[in-house]
Amino acid sequence: MTEKIALTPATHTTPPAKFSHGVKKGNVLQVAGQVGFLPAVEGQAPTPAGPTLREQTLQTLANVQAILEEGGASWDDAMMIRVYLTDVDHFAEMNAIYNAYFEEQGLKEAPAARTTVYVGLPKGLLIEIDALAVLS
Repeated sequence: MTEKIALTPATHTTPPAKFSHGVKKGNVLQVAGQVGFLPAVEGQAPTPAGPTLREQTLQTLANVQAILEEGGASWDDAMMIRVYLTDVDHFAEMNAIYNAYFEEQGLKEAPAARTTVYVGLPKGLLIEIDALAVLS
């Protein structure tokens, strides 16, 4: 049986409950929902990248990428990306940021994706993203 490996990059805080930022088992890597917190500073509470959707989206994508890389994956290994927004009016802006980001990353083939409006994020957070990757 393949071992399940919990992933927490050095840039991330220890989760506040019994879960992992990412889990890899065999060639499957699941990235848990990430938000736009800046890299962790020991002894300090997590800090959002900024108040704007752009700042938070770019930091959230960087946080997802850090977990992918920790597990030996890249965006090209991503099969599914799920985006959760707190405001339906953010769809167009998020799509523009998302498209530009992945164009800059040189993504070969776009993964499947889904965007949902979800209002349960902590105050001030506008976006959450999770991803499923399969390594070759």
